[in-house]
Amino acid sequence: MNLNQLIRKASQSKFYLWVLNRGLDYMIPFNKPHGFQLISIQEDKVRTKLPYKRRNLNHIKGIHACAMATVSEFTTGLMILYKLDAKKYRIIMQKLEMDYHFQGKMNAYAEFSIDANWVKEKVEEPLQKNDAVVIPCEIKLYDEKENHLSTGLIYWQIKPWDKVKTKK
Repeated sequence: MNLNQLIRKASQSKFYLWVLNRGLDYMIPFNKPHGFQLISIQEDKVRTKLPYKRRNLNHIKGIHACAMATVSEFTTGLMILYKLDAKKYRIIMQKLEMDYHFQGKMNAYAEFSIDANWVKEKVEEPLQKNDAVVIPCEIKLYDEKENHLSTGLIYWQIKPWDKVKTKK
């Protein structure tokens, strides 16, 4: 079973959602200590949890800025992987911009949505004329009391694998 198939199954089953969370910890070992959790995945929307725990805190016991940035990247990237075929496209983060609004003192949640029209307009059509596209993805992070903690703008470069050059 590939990642896209597992993501689709996770959208329909709590068991496969659990399996996907364990698999993501294995596939992205950098994120494992943070304890990010995929809460729900639907056809057009993904929701993740950033737990309020020691590993994610800064020196004043608030959620660390880097943990917020990382969960923002993770959430948008997962939704893009769900919508695009990773065997067809190379998906890589180009740039990340964050604005911080409120100190996080409890669990936080990120939610990101894209639909088939978005994929067609932002990825498929531009790639008919260009070798690569860069798509900005805005994501907002809220705590359990709906305090707006941060807004991230994650820029993803998407390129067909046959256009990827790794050697000079």
